[in-house]
Amino acid sequence: MDREDFELTQSTGGSLREPPLVSTSSTAGLDLLPSSDCAILYQVAMPQPESHLFEVTLRVHDWQAQTLDLKMPVWTPGSYLVREYSRHLQDFAAFSEPEGTPLRWQKMSKNHWQIETQGRSELVVCYRVFANELTVRTNHLDATHGYFNSAALFCFVAGFQHVPIRVKIVPPPGWAVTTALPSNRENNTFEAENFDALVDSPFEVGQHQIYPFEVLGKSHEFAIWGRGNLDVDRIINDTQKIIEVEAAIFGGLPYDRYIFFLHLTAQAFGGLEHKNSCSLIYSRLGFRAKDGYERFMQLVAHEFFHLWNIKRIRPKALEVFDYERENYTPSLWFSEGTTSFYDLLIPFRAGIYDAKTYLDALSREISRYLTTPGRLVQPLSESSFDAWIKLYRPDSNSANSQISYYLKGEMVTLLLDLAIRSRHQNQRSLDDVMRHLWEQFGKDEVGFTPEHLKSVLESVAGFDLTDFCDRYIDSTEELPFDEYLSGFGLRLVSQDETGIPTIGMTVKTEGGREMVKFVEANLPAQRAAIDPGDELVAIDGLRVGAGQLNERLKDYQSGDTIEVTVFHGDELKLRSLTLAPPRITQHHLKAIAHPSTVQQQNFEGWLGVSLSAVT
Repeated sequence: MDREDFELTQSTGGSLREPPLVSTSSTAGLDLLPSSDCAILYQVAMPQPESHLFEVTLRVHDWQAQTLDLKMPVWTPGSYLVREYSRHLQDFAAFSEPEGTPLRWQKMSKNHWQIETQGRSELVVCYRVFANELTVRTNHLDATHGYFNSAALFCFVAGFQHVPIRVKIVPPPGWAVTTALPSNRENNTFEAENFDALVDSPFEVGQHQIYPFEVLGKSHEFAIWGRGNLDVDRIINDTQKIIEVEAAIFGGLPYDRYIFFLHLTAQAFGGLEHKNSCSLIYSRLGFRAKDGYERFMQLVAHEFFHLWNIKRIRPKALEVFDYERENYTPSLWFSEGTTSFYDLLIPFRAGIYDAKTYLDALSREISRYLTTPGRLVQPLSESSFDAWIKLYRPDSNSANSQISYYLKGEMVTLLLDLAIRSRHQNQRSLDDVMRHLWEQFGKDEVGFTPEHLKSVLESVAGFDLTDFCDRYIDSTEELPFDEYLSGFGLRLVSQDETGIPTIGMTVKTEGGREMVKFVEANLPAQRAAIDPGDELVAIDGLRVGAGQLNERLKDYQSGDTIEVTVFHGDELKLRSLTLAPPRITQHHLKAIAHPSTVQQQNFEGWLGVSLSAVT
């Protein structure tokens, strides 16, 4: 339907002056479903995909109240930020059936519409959603396809989130529909047992490629949109191995069908988990290089592991989703960080790469952690709790003031796994923790509390973890990597590999200007009053750009004083600073000298190869 079909009043409320002039494409199929079978039916059409507008029609049958309240989620599970999806909604209208009488409605809040039903029991609501943001958590519609995350497209009838929902897709000619929801006998009509199930089921509509395969007697498929240099057969073969390894941890697969949605774009990386599917986005030319391919398989392993850890084994605060506001929990470090721990480990166990590659990847993660100054400022539990206001909203001071619960959660999980393995000679591990959580909480989807989680960890570890949690989860004490690694014949070797004195700022070229993007706390640039947003002009009177900064610094020694010229706003400033010693930026896992028999046995029990094989 075109916008001119409607006459709306102000955005705070509205009424229609005449019945809608709805196009055939917008109503096709609405009368194919018997009303007695379905209380709530959604239809999604895209007659002009180049406009980036999804046309959404909601039909509610046998409504009894004088008002109907519709609300749109403000966030989607798995992505912990209020994203205000309703900002993309437009052209809202409501009518009664079958006569098409306009119904008055009022906007009650940013995501809440209240409709006066006037005693009518058959209601139709229409709206459009602008969709031109291709991420795993948003909507994208163009001339090639339509993808939508259901939380970003559908409103829910307040108080009726438990009611079954049918969704009919009306695609352009030649486009197919893929979703994990079961299909009704009607063409392109799907059934969700409730609103949660609908939110948990993204849709891909277009001319994407489908690659089916089977693992452990269950159906799987890759639904791939976009072109790239990927070898699909290789990816499917390695994905099968990942599925088998993860299923072995939990004792099987808790679904009948699973879909990997994959979007290939110029430069992107990300994933979002669902119960019976996951959405992945990756650089279209990022598969040929060894590290790029391995990173993709780690992404697959991460999102697939989530079908247990967070989708079914989830914190109490996420047991029942509140789609209108933040859902706070201090346990995201386990839901996401422990999953990150496994996303490196699973491809190794699956034989996609060897033990040395795994240890190299783990070394890089440890290096990332130890070069993040915010680890000494923000506790891990606080990082989990504050995901809603910090992690997804980085600013120029974020690295100084916060630590990712993904990253530190991965590090803490590593220490826990090593502690359990060391105490029990590799006869117990984090795998046992995951199995216990699955049996106690995951199978019945009963949310766990932080106390529950600690109790399960202690029952597997066989010792009190109060001191561990106080020091490494609830405070900012440094993680004692060597203390836990030594039992496996490893140590952390830290070194500076550049010899460049430290200036303490990050510079990037933007629009032909050399912009200071980050200034690390308590280092020379900050002490000299250089700020993020300043424009770097010169060092000691000679122009310098982001690409030449490190080379220029090689001409100096730590302790040297240099003059840095910057534009601070529109003022040219000369800052004098004294360079600090080179930073340790690389940390490598290495074998200790002369490991004992026990250390060698522990290592082999952990990774299945001898310590000498990786050193």
